[in-house]
Amino acid sequence: MSRVTERRTYSYLGPAGTFTEAALDQVPEARGQDWRPVHNVGEALADVLEGRSHAAMIAIENSVEGGVTTTLDALATLPGLRIVGEYLVKVDFMLVAAPGTALDDVRVVAAHPVAYAQCHRWLGETLPSHQHVPAASNVASALGILDGTLPADAAVAAPGIVRHHDLTVLADDIGDNDNAVTRFVLVTRTIAPAPPTGADKTSLIVELPQDHPGALLELLEQFSTRGINLSLLQSRPIGDALGRYRFVLDADGHIHDERMADALLGIRRFSPGVVFLGSYPRADRKIVNYPDRYADDVFVEARDWLRSLVSGAPTQ
Repeated sequence: MSRVTERRTYSYLGPAGTFTEAALDQVPEARGQDWRPVHNVGEALADVLEGRSHAAMIAIENSVEGGVTTTLDALATLPGLRIVGEYLVKVDFMLVAAPGTALDDVRVVAAHPVAYAQCHRWLGETLPSHQHVPAASNVASALGILDGTLPADAAVAAPGIVRHHDLTVLADDIGDNDNAVTRFVLVTRTIAPAPPTGADKTSLIVELPQDHPGALLELLEQFSTRGINLSLLQSRPIGDALGRYRFVLDADGHIHDERMADALLGIRRFSPGVVFLGSYPRADRKIVNYPDRYADDVFVEARDWLRSLVSGAPTQ
C-alpha cells in the first residue's frame, strides 16, 4: 500500500513574478507544493496562524532600505509564529513594456515607489524627460501597462515577471546599487527550533522596560559579555506612548548554544517583553566563530562549579 504524502501550502506576496516568489523558490521542500499568492504580509501570516498555509515567505530586511517595518511590527504583535529559515534575493530590476514598444517610445514609467527610488539614477540618465506613475507593486506596474489600467509606456519590474507574462525587456540591470539584496524569512507556527548547524542566527524582539540612561547599553551588554555578535539592531515604536521602543535583534548563534541560552536568560531578567522569533540556519551558511572562553564547555564547567559550592562539595 503506497503512502499518501500530505501536500503543503506556502503563502507568499504575489502574484507570480515577485521577489518573494524567487525567495520561496529557494526552499527545497516547497518545490512541487501549493503556493498561495497573497496581497500583504498580514495576510500571509494570518494564513499560517489560521491554518490555511503551513508556512509563509515574507521580506524582513533590505540592504538599501533597512528593515521592513510592516514585517517587524507584525512579528512583534502576533504570537505563535516562528522563523525557520532565511533566504537572500539579489534585487535586480528591468524595464519592460508591451510587445512592439521601443526604448525611444517611453515617456511615462510605472513603478512601485521603492523600486523607482532604487532605479532613479538610471532612469534619470537614460530617460531624462520621463514621468513616473506609482504602482501598487512591482508586478502591478507591469500588469498595468499590459491591461491599460496604468497610463504608462513601460514599467520597472523584477526579472521573474517575464516568465509569466508576454513582455518586451527594454533594459535589464537598471538598479542603481549592484549590491542590493533583500532578506526573506520563512515563518511557521511555533515549533521547537531545529538542531544547531554551527552557522545559525537567533532573532528576538525586546522591549525596554523603562526609559533611563544606559537602558539600551544594559540590553546590549547581555550579548557582548557572552561574545555574541549582533548582525541587526533596529528600533520600532511600541505605540502606547512617546519614547517607548522595542528592539529587533539578530544574534549570531543558536538557542542550544550555552552562551546564547545564558544571554537569553539575562535578557528575560532584564525585560519581560521578549519575543523569541527563532533560531535557524544563516542564508550564507557562514560558520559562527567566537573566542574559546565562550565555548559551551566553559559555561557548563562554570555552572557545575556553582552547583558544587551550593551543595557543599569539596572544591579546589
